[in-house]
Amino acid sequence: MTLNNYSVAFPTRIEFGEGKINEVGHEVKLLNGQKVLIVADKGVIAAGLVEPVINALKDEGIKYYLFDEVVPNPRDYQVQRGYEMFRNRSIDVIIAIGGGSSMDTAKAIGVLLTHGGDVKVWCGEDLLERDITPVIAIPTTAGTGSEVTPFAVVTDTMKAEKLNIVDIRVAPKVALIDPCTILNLPSTIMAACGIDAMTHAVEAYTCKIATPHTDAFALYAIEIISKNLREAVLNPNLENCANMMIGSTIAGLAFGFSDTAGVHCMAEALGGRYDLPHGVANAMILPTVTEYNVPADYIKYANISKALGVNIEGMKTEDAAYQCVTEFEKLCSDVKIPKMSDYEVINKSDFGELAKAAERNVSTPDNPREINEEIFYALFLKAYEK
Repeated sequence: MTLNNYSVAFPTRIEFGEGKINEVGHEVKLLNGQKVLIVADKGVIAAGLVEPVINALKDEGIKYYLFDEVVPNPRDYQVQRGYEMFRNRSIDVIIAIGGGSSMDTAKAIGVLLTHGGDVKVWCGEDLLERDITPVIAIPTTAGTGSEVTPFAVVTDTMKAEKLNIVDIRVAPKVALIDPCTILNLPSTIMAACGIDAMTHAVEAYTCKIATPHTDAFALYAIEIISKNLREAVLNPNLENCANMMIGSTIAGLAFGFSDTAGVHCMAEALGGRYDLPHGVANAMILPTVTEYNVPADYIKYANISKALGVNIEGMKTEDAAYQCVTEFEKLCSDVKIPKMSDYEVINKSDFGELAKAAERNVSTPDNPREINEEIFYALFLKAYEK
């Protein structure tokens, strides 16, 4: 293994366990919060998951506001609206409750509350000038990992592309990981989010800037997710939901402090153009891009196969490496991930523009194997025709 100098910092304190959501008022007090903005989507509110947060804040005598205009693949104008609504309310803590969209929206609003301006100005790497309004993240899906990552993803609606705010200051101060929040998650969401978390771990482990620390997180996340996802989709209980939450958060630590790669580049292009669920977009692409990337590092991909439960003893390393492609295809099939061709909105005539968008993605240089617009185009076509 080639050893390079690198730096790892995990700025988020993780609190894990049953009932942790009820401790949010105490956590706000620890951050000296007096006026809180809760960011959640209407589905999370309707499911009753915001109610314990509000009750905990009331118990501590903390004033709160609610922003519920969160949608999948959060738009730039919605982030701006959230900022404009609450810029003069002296918000000193933001609570994000929900999936990745709630957390991305909350982080981006937190950026604007301390920086102002247009959110797109702050999209890029290490552009922030000061800390953002502190965020407490409460995930209600097991997939995004956004509760521990230094990223906020925002859709540029003019270009129909996803942009990333990438800065250590964007990472939440606290993550409250409560497995009870996903016990009643619809199976389709559990499946898509679970494959999303798997993709985070796989790409964190194989990307060009992976480190020994992130490798350790990534391999464990692959193993625990592969052991629990099918049952969490079909027969959720506290044990498999807890394991999925652990796997998702650990995968978040892995890719948050290394990177993603070609799968995400393509999935974000699809999400930006067609507004597809991010986890589904990743899942539809994962086997195809993995098959392309395997020659970059047969040993690492063989290790992934082993973490997925494949008995690789006696296999040639190259053969063992390709076994993970088959396993990903089977996993996606078992949890009923749709095919690209199942979506009528996806048009092969768009693949040229999608390939260009994928190549522009900030993670493209970190794909384990050299990749460009032409290859992205071929991979879109191959994934669509599977």
